[in-house]
Amino acid sequence: MPEAVLYGGQAVIEGVMMRGPDRMAIAVRRPDGEIGLRVERIESIVRRYPPLGWPVVRGVVALVETTVLGVSALLYSANEAAPEEQNLTRGELTATTVVGVVGGLALFVALPTWLTGAVRVHAWSPFAANLFEGLVRLALLIGYLKAVALIPDIERVFQYHGAEHKVINTLEAGEELTVENARRHSREHKRCGTSFLLYVVVISILVYAFLGWQALWLRVLTRLALVPVIAGLAYEFIRFAGRSKHPLVHLLSRPGMWLQGLTTREPDDAQLEVSIAALQAARGFGLPG
Repeated sequence: MPEAVLYGGQAVIEGVMMRGPDRMAIAVRRPDGEIGLRVERIESIVRRYPPLGWPVVRGVVALVETTVLGVSALLYSANEAAPEEQNLTRGELTATTVVGVVGGLALFVALPTWLTGAVRVHAWSPFAANLFEGLVRLALLIGYLKAVALIPDIERVFQYHGAEHKVINTLEAGEELTVENARRHSREHKRCGTSFLLYVVVISILVYAFLGWQALWLRVLTRLALVPVIAGLAYEFIRFAGRSKHPLVHLLSRPGMWLQGLTTREPDDAQLEVSIAALQAARGFGLPG
């Protein structure tokens, strides 16, 4: 039978992090070939403050919690995968994450609206200007992902990303978690973060189209203010799409699946083994108690 509980995860350095409702597991392939495993009990703030579980709001909460857990997973994986090097500290990784978030907002929020304002002609309607801005944002996203894919070390991260998807697809198909079963499954997944980024861009086009065309500082301010709302809406879509079997929903999910071709690669059996170890630990299998 397919698993009723939804699991998610992310690729880390030489490994995979998997997360369930109350447990996070990180599996990393160590230099000696063994699999390092770390399991943590987690509790979403939604359990203590139920209103944070309302639609759209829960998407913002999930994004923040995923970022926090992702930093922890990356820290563990970096230190496990290269123990001979100087250990990366939580402060260093947190600072890098903050810089990355600020840089991302500048690149995907401020830059597109500035570029649009620079080339916009007065004959353009506000709707046309916002549509053009959205296309610029989409082009920047695709260009960014293509550029990242050129970094040599990222290739293995993308392979682990593919392994994460294959193993989750195996579980959700109701099959036993083995390398042989996982190998047959797709490296795409409807609830992937890459799809989430695409639908953030698409939904932003629809939302910003109703804002008119103000001065640059006001455009940047309103767009930043609406980022949580747009992220929450995108979360609701991929959450719904992950459960729906409707042909129309499947069709609407295809662009996000295509974009995953930039951020996933076919994993080898050793990488699938790591991903399986992470998911089994997140499910509580093989753990004491």
